[in-house]
Amino acid sequence: MTAYVALLRAVNVSGTGKLPMSELKRMGEECGFISVQTFIASGNLLFTSDLAEAAVRERIAQAVEGFFKKPVAVFVRSAADMAELAAGNPFTDDKPSRVMAHVIDKPPTSAMLAEARDLNGERLALGHRAIYISYGDGIGSTRLKLPAVKLGTARNMNSVIKLAALLSAAE
Repeated sequence: MTAYVALLRAVNVSGTGKLPMSELKRMGEECGFISVQTFIASGNLLFTSDLAEAAVRERIAQAVEGFFKKPVAVFVRSAADMAELAAGNPFTDDKPSRVMAHVIDKPPTSAMLAEARDLNGERLALGHRAIYISYGDGIGSTRLKLPAVKLGTARNMNSVIKLAALLSAAE
C-alpha cells in the first residue's frame, strides 16, 4: 500500500467551484481507496492504495469531473514525494505561509523560470515536479506571471509540511 495525496486545482479558492470535503472524501471511498481523509477545504485528499500514481489520478479525475461536469486538474503525490517536497524548500529564511510549492505535471526546467514576468522581490527555484516561489511580501500583492504554473496547483509550505506528516503516519 502506498500513501498518496491528491491535490485538486483551484477547488474552493477560485476558478473551479465549491466542493465540500465530505463529498471529496466520499469520492475517494467510492474509488476504492483506503483510510480516506481530507485536509483543509482546498482540495486535498489523502488515502492509501495499491494502484500506481497514474491509475489513482485517473480515478480521482473522473470522479471530480463527474461532480463538476468539467475536467479539473488533479496532481497525485506519494508520501515520499511530499516528504521530498517539504524537505526541498530552498526558502527556509521566509515564512512558510509565504512560500508556495507550485505542483506541476512534469519536471520543471530553468527555461520555465526564465519565462517569469513582473517579478518584484519574489524568488523562484526548481523542485521535483514543482516550482517553489517565495512571495516575500505575500502572495496577495504579487503581480508575478509564470506560465509554467498556470495549470498546476499550489500549496504553502505549512500545508506541504502537514500533508507530508499525515502521509508519513499513514504508511
